[in-house]
Amino acid sequence: MACGTGLRIGIINEMKRTRFVQNLLGIGLLSVVGCRMGDDKKETSSNLVHTDTNKTKEIADGLRRELIEAWHQSEKMTMINVQQMPTEYFTYKYTEEAMTFSEQWRHCVIYTCGQLAGRAGIKNPYENIKLPVQMPKEDVITELKNMYAHVRKSIKELSDEKLFSDCDFAGATIPVWRLFYAMENHIIHHRGQCVVYLRLNEVVPKGYYGW
Repeated sequence: MACGTGLRIGIINEMKRTRFVQNLLGIGLLSVVGCRMGDDKKETSSNLVHTDTNKTKEIADGLRRELIEAWHQSEKMTMINVQQMPTEYFTYKYTEEAMTFSEQWRHCVIYTCGQLAGRAGIKNPYENIKLPVQMPKEDVITELKNMYAHVRKSIKELSDEKLFSDCDFAGATIPVWRLFYAMENHIIHHRGQCVVYLRLNEVVPKGYYGW
């Protein structure tokens, strides 16, 4: 049930994002903002978009608004999940090999900030900080709020050039703006696991609405 719902939400989100950029550009998404063209010139999204400075700013501002809204919604759904788990179950894990509920969210914080730093050149607030492997509920909430604030601040402050520049991720070349969606998808993956953690401890997850 949870997997099916998550898959449908993921498909709907991707369709919305595709339509958003298509409408903003007035032309096909892949021809302008996609990863790479199939011709001999191998033009990237950054080369193509920068042919018109005014259009570039319009596209960049629109993407920033959409990304920030997506991360606001992500934080809202994450906090619903975290707040629902009773404090005594933050060290719960369903097998010895699995991460605890607390570790799941610690991993999301470290991975998100680390990937944005390594692939987009964004300063990592955890570069010189080592979070405890197990954190109490209040600390998990604090670090998650810090991470979400950091991501939104980074989106606002990132230059247009950097937003449309290319980076390597998962064996492919993608624009940096798409990296932010990849990081959100990673959080969705772990949030889905944490929904199961709730059910295994007889906590009924609240319904998720919106995108």
